[in-house]
Formats: sequence, C-alpha cells, structure tokens
Amino acid sequence: MSNQQQPWSREEFEARLQEKGKLYHIHHPYHVMMAEGKLNEEQIRGWVLNRFYYQVMIPRKDAAIMANCPDRETRRQWIQRILDHDGHGEDPGGIEAWIQLGLACGLNREDITSLRHVLPGVRFAVDAYFNFARTSPWQEGVCSSLTELFAPTIHKQRLAGWPELYPWIKPEGLTYFQKRVSQARRDVEHGLAFTLEYFSQSRQLQERALEILQFKLDILWTMLDAMYLAYVDGKPPYFSVP
Repeated sequence: MSNQQQPWSREEFEARLQEKGKLYHIHHPYHVMMAEGKLNEEQIRGWVLNRFYYQVMIPRKDAAIMANCPDRETRRQWIQRILDHDGHGEDPGGIEAWIQLGLACGLNREDITSLRHVLPGVRFAVDAYFNFARTSPWQEGVCSSLTELFAPTIHKQRLAGWPELYPWIKPEGLTYFQKRVSQARRDVEHGLAFTLEYFSQSRQLQERALEILQFKLDILWTMLDAMYLAYVDGKPPYFSVP
C-alpha cells in the first residue's frame, strides 16, 4: 500500500470533516440575511414553513437508520434522537417546539402541519436525505448526521440576534433553538466518535465519509436555494407561467 493510500490520522481526518463547516448553510445568503435582520415577515415565515418538512422527516430518517442497524448499543443511543423530536412523556418534543415557533411568527397550526406551503425544491431535497438514510448502510446514515458539528453555532446565533432583530416573533417561540444547542452537541459526540472509528479503517472509507458529509451539506444548501428563489427573488415555482 502506497503512502498516498494510507488512512489519514484520526486528527487529520477530523480536521477534514471540520473543514466542511465552511460550506454549512449558515453561510448561505438566506441565512446571512436572516442573521443581519434583513428578512421580512413573509421570508421568515416561509423559512419556518419549509423547514418544518425537514423537522418532521428527522425522526423518520433516524428510524430508518435504526432499522438498518443490527447493533443494539448503537440503537440504544440513536433512539434518543427520535424521542427528542417526537417527544416522550411530558416533553412534547422538537416537532411541537417548531410548531410553536411558527405560531410565534404569526402562522396557524394548520398552515404549518398541512405541508401545503412546502416548496418542491425543499421537498425533493428532504426526500433525498430520507431515501439516503433508508437505502444506505447504517454506518453511512450515522455519518450523514455530522452537519450537527456546526449546528450549535447557528442556534446560538438565532438566540442572540432574533429578539432584537425580529421583535415581532414572540420569545416563547425560540424554545426549539434553546433545546437544540445541548442536544446537537450531545448527538455529535456519538456520531463523530463512531465516524472517526469506523471510517478510519481505510483511506477509501475516510474519503467516502467526506462525500457523505458533502451530500448532507448539499441538501441543506439546496433547501435554501429554493427558498431564496421563491421569497427573495420573488420567483416561486411556475412563476413564469401566465
């Protein structure tokens, strides 16, 4: 085996994974505008409505990964992600917290949960992620979660900026972001440790992990492309049809 084919060290492999953060959707123009307080009410509401489709697919995606996973210990840890979003006991969960965000933005529950406002581009991107989790080896499904490496920053950004930038959003709607700061950090500890262990068996696997992370980054970026076209450029689907 040549030196070029040798696996990277765990440190270099992790650094290459972390480097992908420069392509995280926090840098998309839609999110940049959001962070700078430049989105209007319609644009914020459009983002909330479309991201809800992603939220409701998260537990289904995680259930698909679990269904493909024969390892009991991994399933015991992974199931917490489903509970976080679907809720358990007296905790209504992240999906309900996102609905509360929509209500705090002036939407009604039926507008949010009906999914009728979801843009086709967003739907296609989210469905592609779900189908990847459903049809790929479970180890690759775990790796695809690693965009959580970069998630706490985006949640903290919203918590710090939104109360001043968007005072028309009721503060109780920010609960989702508050919870996800710690939940995402916990989840990524498990996902990253597994990825560094399993995918470090060969350079080929390490490069595959980077491809998977890029695929997930593409999903998140493409969702915002669809929203930018519809809500910023004013070109929703079929805008050119008389």
